[in-house]
Amino acid sequence: MVEVATSQQTLREPKVSRGHAFSLPNMLTYGRCVAVPLVAACLFWSDILEGGIWLRWLALALYVVAAITDFFDGYLARAWSQQSAIGRMLDPIADKLLVSTSLLMLASDGTIRGWSLWAAVVILCREILVSGLREFLAELRVSVPVTRLAKWKTTAQLVAVGVLLVGPAADRVVPGITLVGVVLLWVAALLTLYTGWDYFRAGARHLIEDDR
Repeated sequence: MVEVATSQQTLREPKVSRGHAFSLPNMLTYGRCVAVPLVAACLFWSDILEGGIWLRWLALALYVVAAITDFFDGYLARAWSQQSAIGRMLDPIADKLLVSTSLLMLASDGTIRGWSLWAAVVILCREILVSGLREFLAELRVSVPVTRLAKWKTTAQLVAVGVLLVGPAADRVVPGITLVGVVLLWVAALLTLYTGWDYFRAGARHLIEDDR
């Protein structure tokens, strides 16, 4: 369950430095941001410009490298005491850009279609709503810690999108890979619904109090 921290609790959180803009952890985060248009370009080149199915494998390679940096940037920042304000800001943004852009491109080329589009819509809407809620609560000096289930949700999303990126190309080697990706996408969507409701419920009392 999500626990909302009050302003007194947030004061106990470790302070982050405003320096280290070009530290290795931040450079990894910047790299993940750069990977977003590159993955989109691979899918666009493969589908619209008919550049070849091999571009799906290149998109997967770029995506996997970006996903790996998602672990190492946070780990290194904590291990080397190089946590920074810009890193904390960009890290969740980079994750959302990578997943959201990939989902839009996959819907565009037909990898995600039919009823499965609703799974993508749920994921995109949840990310927008929770981001808005977090921004509102931040103005009240209230933090919403990331739960273990939310981390599993993020992992499910990353794996599902990765499988779908290579789906049409991998189907030529092992039929059914795209179907596996679609199933994982629905699993991620269900986790997304639950964690989104959990976040909203945790912050609801602050929304109600603000309206009084």
